[in-house]
Amino acid sequence: MQQSIRKARGGFTLIELLVVIAIIAVLIALLLPAVQSAREAARRAQCINNLKQIGLAVHNYLDRTNLFVPGAIGPPPGSTWAWGNDAVSWRAMILPDIEQNSQYNAFNFNLHFDNAYTPYAWATAWYTVMTVFLCPSDGINSSGFVPYGPTGSYSVLTPPPNPKGGQVAVPCTNYNYSFGDNYAILPLSGPNPWEDTLPLTIALGQARRGYDGFWGTTGVIASAPYNDSQTMRGFSDYRSGNVAQVASVTDGFSNTILAGEGLPDQDANNEMYGFTGAASGTTPPINLYTGASGPVSFQTTVWQSRFSYAARGFKSRHPGGANFLFADGSCHFLKSSISPFTFNALGSRAGGEVISSDQY
Repeated sequence: MQQSIRKARGGFTLIELLVVIAIIAVLIALLLPAVQSAREAARRAQCINNLKQIGLAVHNYLDRTNLFVPGAIGPPPGSTWAWGNDAVSWRAMILPDIEQNSQYNAFNFNLHFDNAYTPYAWATAWYTVMTVFLCPSDGINSSGFVPYGPTGSYSVLTPPPNPKGGQVAVPCTNYNYSFGDNYAILPLSGPNPWEDTLPLTIALGQARRGYDGFWGTTGVIASAPYNDSQTMRGFSDYRSGNVAQVASVTDGFSNTILAGEGLPDQDANNEMYGFTGAASGTTPPINLYTGASGPVSFQTTVWQSRFSYAARGFKSRHPGGANFLFADGSCHFLKSSISPFTFNALGSRAGGEVISSDQY
């Protein structure tokens, strides 16, 4: 009788299968951070490209007018048109220089910004997304729009009805002009950890942190003890008409910040076209957190609140710092750990500070 011979079948034991699964899980865990890092590197590169396009547009504007684009455009000299809320930010002014003539032409600049009819005349431009002003690393900027009001952003222009239907919104941005080391918080909210009050009590030879007027303005608030020189230290004056010229950048184009990043969700006054959302300053630290939802008061001294004037600083979602556009058109990533004195020196265009590239 022939005996049937059975071949033993090969296979995995349960333990071997678990070991293989564990090895795959470890490899995925090791690979995931690398993938995320590569994606962030790509987003940061796109952010830098956006800033370079903005820098090229500002220089095109400079070539045409022999002036840097002002922080905001208001009523003409001698006009009965009161300044009030009636000013348009620099972003609208450079639209033709980034090949956005159609968007620029969609604005009716013959209408006052706070005119009751302006929102309807500007609706098309208002609800057009400008991706060059949005950082791809900021995944919660709502694709260029935030709600109108305390949960999103206020605006000096009452937003028009959305022609496509849906929620009334405010166009937001991730890139702000620089008013340099002018006061961001004084004299609006009083003493704070990042700006020196007057009379100065700093040590002999120590650099000063913060200069009047606030946000680059001059002659707007003259309340002791904060008012002294009242000069525009950076490039943006959002309401009193100062404009920077080439000859005024005595610190050198390569040593002066022109613009940098901001976060709409950490600033209750982040608006694309209104003058109050035009710029940020260098006295608050880079990436200072101001994302708390309250208190709902622009005079608050709770510096973590998105309503506080500490929100006027530069910040980003990039780990460890933010991208900045310098006046020569170059872009630099500045770390959150940068010395406040170096950061303020980079913010001023004519402060006479001596800084080297190895300091940032």
